[in-house]
Parts: sequence; structure tokens; C-alpha cells
Amino acid sequence: MADLSRIKEHMEVIGADGAHVGTVDRVEGKRIKLTKQDSGEGRHKGHHHFIDTALVADVEGNKVRLSANSDVAVTMEQEA
Repeated sequence: MADLSRIKEHMEVIGADGAHVGTVDRVEGKRIKLTKQDSGEGRHKGHHHFIDTALVADVEGNKVRLSANSDVAVTMEQEA
């Protein structure tokens, strides 16, 4: 398991495929809160989304790499 204490504000969250998933706002409990700018479109626009920290594979430099590809990770996001 990755060292979650290394996750910091403004780090990029990427899928296992290297594609952008979001940007860290902060860690809240066992979830990564993404910034509103990465909230998507339609009814999702303007809402914070969360990624479960169980999906974190590694923290590399200024990136949080997930164990799931980006297209799968976004389907696992939770709304605030």
C-alpha cells in the first residue's frame, strides 16, 4: 500500500494508464477529494468528487497513481 501521508494538495491523480483523473484538493479520511475544476460536465459540474484511497497504487513525485485505469477510476468516483 502506498504511503498516503505523501498525498498533498494540487497533486495530479492519474490512472494506471497514465491518463489524468483529477487534481487533489485534500485527503479526507479514506478518500481523496478532487478539486471542483475536475468535476466534469452536466449534473457533475461544480461538485467535488472523491476517490477511495484503496485505489492508490503509488505516490510518485507530484502524481498519485491509481491501480485502475482512468476510465474505470472515474466510474468509481463518489459525489460529495
